[in-house]
Amino acid sequence: MRNLKRSRNLFVGAGFVALLATFAIGQAVLERTAEAQAGGAVQAPRFEVDPMWPRPLPNHWLLGQTIGVWVDADDHVWIVHRSSATLADNEKGIEKNTAECCAGAPPVLEFDQAGNLLRHWGGPVPGAPYEWPDSNHGIFIDYKGNVWIGGNGGPDSHILKFTKDGKFLMQAGKKGARRKAGAVAGANEGDVTGFVGGSNDQVSFGRVAKIFVDQKDNEAYISDGYLNKRVAVLDADTGKMKRWWGAYGNKPDDTPLAAYDPAAPPAQQFRNPVHCADMSVDRFVYVCDRVGDRLQVFTPDGKFVKENFYEKNTKNAGSVWDIAFSKDPQQKYMYLADGKNEKVYVMLRDTLEVLTSFGDGGRQPGQFFAVHSIAVDSKGNLYTTETYQGRRLQKFVYKGIQMVPREQGVVWPIK
Repeated sequence: MRNLKRSRNLFVGAGFVALLATFAIGQAVLERTAEAQAGGAVQAPRFEVDPMWPRPLPNHWLLGQTIGVWVDADDHVWIVHRSSATLADNEKGIEKNTAECCAGAPPVLEFDQAGNLLRHWGGPVPGAPYEWPDSNHGIFIDYKGNVWIGGNGGPDSHILKFTKDGKFLMQAGKKGARRKAGAVAGANEGDVTGFVGGSNDQVSFGRVAKIFVDQKDNEAYISDGYLNKRVAVLDADTGKMKRWWGAYGNKPDDTPLAAYDPAAPPAQQFRNPVHCADMSVDRFVYVCDRVGDRLQVFTPDGKFVKENFYEKNTKNAGSVWDIAFSKDPQQKYMYLADGKNEKVYVMLRDTLEVLTSFGDGGRQPGQFFAVHSIAVDSKGNLYTTETYQGRRLQKFVYKGIQMVPREQGVVWPIK
C-alpha cells in the first residue's frame, strides 16, 4: 500500500512538472506574441536556427566559400563550395603534409535531414570529358535527379550536368569562350567591351550564377551571369539554346553601365551579376538583379511582368542575392537572401512585399556573413549558405505561421 501511494505521488509530481513546463512554454509564446503585437507585428512564417546542424564533416574537412544550395526530392540537402581554393594557408595542414588538420572537402556535398554527409565528389580530374569550373557557383537537382553546376571564374563560359553519384552527363558551352578577342582564355577582365561571344551568344555563357530546371517543358533557366546580362533558356537534355532576354525583356546589351545610383532611373539592362532565375508553381520567372537591388518577374517567354526593389540604397555587392519559395501549394511566401545586409526577408509572393526579416551580421548560429544562397525542403525548413569568409551551411526550422516582429534579428530557439 505504501509503495502504491509513493507511485501515485511520483505520478502526480511528474504530471505537475510536465504541466509547469507546458505552462512555461505557453507563457513564453504568449509573451513573445504580445511583444510582437506591440511592435507592429505581422503574421508570417517563423523560423528558428538549428545550431547543431549539420553534423561535423569527416576527414578534418572544411568548407570553403559556400555558393550554392538545393534540396532534392528526397529532402536531401546539396551544396557546392569552392573547397581548398578559398581556404587560408594555415587551414591546409593535411594538403601541405604539415599537420593532422585540415583540408578542403570535395566541392559537391549531400546531407540527409539529420545533417549526416551522404555523398561527396567533384573537382577537376585530368583527362575528364568535362571542364570543371575555375570557380564553382550554384547547384540544382532537377526532377530526374541530375545535378547541375555553374561557375563564375574568369574562363567559366559553361555549365555541367552530372548524376547524383558524380557521373558526367553533359556540358553546355565551352570554357574560355567568353573572353577578350586576342586575350588569353581565363583572363578575369572587369570591362566587358570587346569580349568575344556576349549576352546574345547562342552557344556559350558568361560566368553562370545559377540554374533552374522546369519539369513541365524540360527547360533549364540559366542566370547568366557575372559577365553576361541575361536569362538564357536551354533544352535540358541537349543543352541547345532556345531563347534569352535581358532586363524588362529587352534584348541584352553588354555596353558598360554607369555605377549604380539608387536615385537614378532604373537601368534598362541587368547589372552583373544576374544571380538567380527561379520559376514558381504558377510559372512566373523571378530574376535576381543583385547589384541593382531589384527582383524582376517574367513569363517563361521573357515578357516582363513587374519588379520590386529591396534596400535600394545598398551599393557594391547589392541586396538581392537569391530566392526560394514556401512549400504550400500556392507558394504564398517567398524568401530572399540579402548577403550585404545579412538578412533573409520573408515576403508575400504575389505583391513582393516584405513582411518580416531575420538574421544579423556575425559568426554565431543564426547570424550571417555574406548569406549567398537559400533553399527550402518539403517541411518548409530553410537552408542557407555563406560565401567570402562565412563559409558555412545553416538550417532554419520552420515553426509555422505566427505573429512575428517586422525585424526579428537572430532567430535563436525559444527555451
